[in-house]
Amino acid sequence: MKNALLWIPLLGTTALFGAAAPLSVSGIYPHLAMFNQEGECGTGAVVPWADRLWVITYGPHKPMGSSDKLYEITPELSQIIRPESIGGTPANRMIHRESNQLAIGPYLIDALRNVRVIPWQKMPGRLTGTARHLSDPAHKLYYATMEEGLYEVDVHSLAVKSLIQDGNKFPPGKTDAFSSAPSKLPGYHGKGLYSGQGRVVYSNNGEQGAPQDPTIPSGALAQWQGEADWTLVRRNQFTEVTGPGGIYGATHPDTDPIWSVGWDSRSLLLMLLENEQWHCYRLPKASHSYDGAHGWNTEWPRIRDIGEKDLLMTMHGTFWKFPKDFGLRNSAGITPRSTYLKVIGDFARWNDRVVFGCDDTAKSEFLNKRQAKGALAGPGQSQSNLWFLNPEQIDQLGPVHGRGSVWWQEDIDSGAVSDPFLFSGYTQRGLFLSHASPSAVSFSLEIDETGRNEWRSLRSIQVPPGGSSWTEFAPEEKGVWVRIRPDSAVQKASATFAYRNADNRPLEPAAMFAGLAKPGSTAIDGGLLYAMGNQSGVLRLLARNNRGEVGCYELDKELTLKPVDDPKAGGEISGKAAIPEGVLGVDAASVLVVDSKGRWRLPKGEAALDQPGVLGAERVCREVCTERDLFNAHGSFYELPAENALGFAKIRPICTHQSRIQDYASFRGLLVLTGLKSSAPRGGHVVRSDDGKASVWVGAVDDLWKLGKPRGQGGPWKNTAVRAGTPSDPYLMNGYDHKRMQLSHNASRPVNFRVEVDPTGDGQWILYREFRVEAGIPTEHRFADAFSAAWVRVQTDQDTTATAHLLYE
Repeated sequence: MKNALLWIPLLGTTALFGAAAPLSVSGIYPHLAMFNQEGECGTGAVVPWADRLWVITYGPHKPMGSSDKLYEITPELSQIIRPESIGGTPANRMIHRESNQLAIGPYLIDALRNVRVIPWQKMPGRLTGTARHLSDPAHKLYYATMEEGLYEVDVHSLAVKSLIQDGNKFPPGKTDAFSSAPSKLPGYHGKGLYSGQGRVVYSNNGEQGAPQDPTIPSGALAQWQGEADWTLVRRNQFTEVTGPGGIYGATHPDTDPIWSVGWDSRSLLLMLLENEQWHCYRLPKASHSYDGAHGWNTEWPRIRDIGEKDLLMTMHGTFWKFPKDFGLRNSAGITPRSTYLKVIGDFARWNDRVVFGCDDTAKSEFLNKRQAKGALAGPGQSQSNLWFLNPEQIDQLGPVHGRGSVWWQEDIDSGAVSDPFLFSGYTQRGLFLSHASPSAVSFSLEIDETGRNEWRSLRSIQVPPGGSSWTEFAPEEKGVWVRIRPDSAVQKASATFAYRNADNRPLEPAAMFAGLAKPGSTAIDGGLLYAMGNQSGVLRLLARNNRGEVGCYELDKELTLKPVDDPKAGGEISGKAAIPEGVLGVDAASVLVVDSKGRWRLPKGEAALDQPGVLGAERVCREVCTERDLFNAHGSFYELPAENALGFAKIRPICTHQSRIQDYASFRGLLVLTGLKSSAPRGGHVVRSDDGKASVWVGAVDDLWKLGKPRGQGGPWKNTAVRAGTPSDPYLMNGYDHKRMQLSHNASRPVNFRVEVDPTGDGQWILYREFRVEAGIPTEHRFADAFSAAWVRVQTDQDTTATAHLLYE
C-alpha cells in the first residue's frame, strides 16, 4: 500500500513512520548525528517550532562563530542543515509570543521557517541565554553571553545594543558592538538567563583558571536592574535560571517566581526568588561527574515542560519531577525519577516523545587524561546526537540515590540553622553527623512537613565529644524538607544526608545483551574501536578473535560493518586505540587501582575474571560521555568523574556485567562494545559483518543500567599482615544495595577492629563501629539497607594477619 503508515519494529524501539522508517537503536537515530570541526560538539538547544524540531550545536570556545550548524528536523526525521548557520557556542532559546518567532542561538525563525541571523560582529560572544525585556517586551529581547555580556536586541530590525560588555578579547577592528564596560562579576562560564520581578537574573558556573579542586569558591548567581553591571546574589556555581513561563518567559512577570539550580561542594542548590526575596534549598547529588570549579563538566542542566503534570529537571545525573507551581509556601513535589549517564544539553517534548540533545563525544577530551587510559587517542572528530524516549522510559533508567551535606567541616554558631535539605522522595534515608568540639553536641532536626514553610521539631541527636553518629530515618518520619540546628556552638561540624531507593534490578542482563561473551567463552569476536575524523562519519574496528582472523572494518551510519580495503588501516587503529597493560591490580583481596591521587580498592566479580581473556587485554577506561569516563574493572562498569571532579574518590557503579568486554567507544551518540560470542546472531543490538568474522554490540550508554545490578565481593584485606593503628586502603561502598562484612584474624587473643567510613568521598573518615573479634571466630555484620557511604576502611589495635571481606548482593 503506497504511503501507508505502519508500525515498524526497529532496533530497540518502535516508531510510527512511513514505509522507509529510519533506523534507530535504543531511541538513537545514527543518521541524525551532528559533527563539527571543533574540540567538542555539544547540543545547545532543542526546540519544536513551526512543525519542525530545531537543534543547534556548539564548539567549546567560539565567540566569533564556528563550524557548528543550525539543524531543522522534519517529522519524518530528515535532517536539514540550514545554510544560514554561523556556529559559535550557543545554548540559548526563547519563543517570543508577540512577534511569533523562535530565538535560538543567533537565529530568529518565524512561523514560515524563515531564518534571520544576528552576525557575531554585531553580537559577539558565546550566547547562553535569552530573556524577555523588562520595559519593552513586545519588541525587544535580552541576550547574555558566557563571559557576562548582556545585549538588547530589537526582534524586528535585529538592531543590537550592548548593555554589559562581553569579557572576551576580540581582534582589533573585528567588532564595534561594545558601548559599555566589561563586567566585574566573579566567575565565568555563563549558563542561564531569565527575567521577572523587575530584574534580569543570570548564572555562571565556573572560575577562570580554576585548579582541579571543586571545593574552591566558584561561579555566581547575579541580577541586573538597569545598572552598569551585574549585582551578585550568591557566590556559588549556578546553571539553569527559569520560571513557570519556561521557554516563553514569565506570563506574570511582576509576581511569577524565578528558580535557579546550582551546586557547591556540599550539595545541589535550588534558589527561589519570590516577592523580590531570595531563598535557598539543598538537594542530593547522584553523580559527581558534574563537579569541577571551572564549570566545564556541567553542560546546561535544565527545567523544562514535557507535557506532564510536573516539569522535568536534570541536574547532576538525576531526572527530577519539578512542580510547576514551586514556591515558598508550595515547595512539595520535587521527586527523583531515575539516574542517567548521558550528558544532556537540552530537551523538549516533540509529539509523543521526549527528545534529549546530548554532548556525546569530544575530540579534545579537555583535561580528562589519566593513567588508566594509557596513550589512548581522543576520537578523530567531535560528534553528538539526539536521544528519543517515551516519557515513561525516563522512570526506567538508573536507580534513585544521592547524598549531600548542609555543612562540611564548618564552625557553626549556637542556634544557627542550616539550609533546608530535601527529605522526601526516597525510601531509605540516613544522616551522618560529626564534629570536633571537646564537648558533646545536641543537634535538633526540624521538618517542613507539607512544604508550606511551617517547621516543627522532628528529633534531637546527641553526638559525643569530637565524635560522629549515623541516624536512619523511619518511614513514618515524613516531611518535605529537613533542617538542622545545634544547641551550642560547634567546631568543624559536618552533616551529610545519604538517600537511596531499593535497587530492584535483576542480576541477569536484559535480553539485549545476550550476545556478550562470558568469562568462560572460548569463541569470542573482539577488537579495538576508534571513531575516525576527516568528515568520514565512521567507526573503525580492528577485529580480533580466537580463530586467527584479523582485519579492519568500518561501522557507518546505516550500522553496516564492512571490511576496509587499506593495508595500513589496522596499524593506525592499533596505534591510536591500544589497550594499556597493568592498569589494574587484582590480588586475593580485591581489585586495586593505584594512580597519582592514591590507592583504591573495588569489588571482584566472577573468579574466572582473575585470569586474562582469550583475546588478551581488555579496555579499562575510556571517555564515552563528554568529560566523564566509563571504567571497566573485573566484570563491572563504573562512572568515573574527571580528575578535576575528584576522580576515583567519587566513582559509582553502574552495573555488573560479568562479561568479556574487550573495548568500547562512543559513535554517533551510540555506545559500541566488542567482546561478543562468535555464535551471536546478527540483529537486535548485534551488528555482524557479512563475512561473519567481526561483530559489535550497539546501544545507548544508559542501556548499561539493564546489564545487571551492581554486586561483587572482596575487601581491603585477605589474610593480610597488618600493623596496629594503620588503616587499610579505602574499599568502595557507594552504590551497592545489600552489604555484609566478615572480620577475622589469626591472633591468639581477641582483636579490636575499627571500621571507618568516608560518607562522601571527600576524605573525612569517621567511626562507623568497633568490633571485638575473638580468636578463631569470625565476626559477621550486616549493614542496614539504608546505610550508604562512599568508602570503608579498617584498622586493628594490634599487629596480626587479618581479613576484612565484604559481600555486596
